[in-house]
Amino acid sequence: MKQGSTLLLKIAVILMGIPIFAICVFFLPKIVLEAIDHASDGAQLGYIVLGILAVMYFSAIPFYFALYQAFKLLRYIDQNNAFSDLSVVALSKIKYCAITITGLYILVLPLVFIVAQWDDAPGLVLIGMVISGASLVIAVFAAVLKRLLQQAINIKSENDLTV
Repeated sequence: MKQGSTLLLKIAVILMGIPIFAICVFFLPKIVLEAIDHASDGAQLGYIVLGILAVMYFSAIPFYFALYQAFKLLRYIDQNNAFSDLSVVALSKIKYCAITITGLYILVLPLVFIVAQWDDAPGLVLIGMVISGASLVIAVFAAVLKRLLQQAINIKSENDLTV
């Protein structure tokens, strides 16, 4: 396969990582500083916001690991190794990263609900649910692709043995 056949997908993977990086570097520290000010005033809401932000920062780790695995998967496709156990392992890691992100945001959703009630902003809960739902869809999609790829590899190996 040509080297540039997955170039658009590689660019998309990189472009998905840039906004999350910008949020983690520029937007979230401002919220952290504001939450620390509220916490130092004795407001318990500041501690709740700090907990939510800690989960947001921690969820960036499996997000970037999944992006790295997707990049590796695209590289395997470029090298004509799409139907290999390496691809199955990469899809499995993507699935586990998506499940981790889903779990983290489901665990923090009650805290988001508290902040949303205090700030009278029900959209916050919706955002948390969308992130959890999208991660769950990615996990299911990766699991289905992994199973299909594993079956294709099994069929390919049976055909190689019969020829």
